[in-house]
Amino acid sequence: QVQLAESGGGLVQTGGSLRLSCAVSGRPFSDYAMGWFRQSPGEEREFVVAVSPDGGSTLYTDSVKGRFTISGDNANNMLYLQMNILKPEDTAVYYCAAHIGFSDSVYTRPDLYEHWGQGTQVTVSS
Repeated sequence: QVQLAESGGGLVQTGGSLRLSCAVSGRPFSDYAMGWFRQSPGEEREFVVAVSPDGGSTLYTDSVKGRFTISGDNANNMLYLQMNILKPEDTAVYYCAAHIGFSDSVYTRPDLYEHWGQGTQVTVSS
């Protein structure tokens, strides 16, 4: 059973940067399709970015393209989300998630993901 734990959230001004981390335990994260999602109060959980198990495919939601970058450290079983040029509309709780899927596929639907972390709050002040 895989377990996920996010960290790195906080309060940042508009235009600032944060790097979120997702510690994966129990199995190598390369066994899974991984994703980052976010959720604001009163809103549905929103897809941010996903990476395929083989690491060869990534997909970003349009609103973060060019600003956010997903990366991984296989040796330490860590997944990262580098967030630059942050905007107030990026304010949300950010979650990492894992899904057993095809090695070269990415998944954007949160209901497909079986495993979730507890989330980390990101607040961008204007």
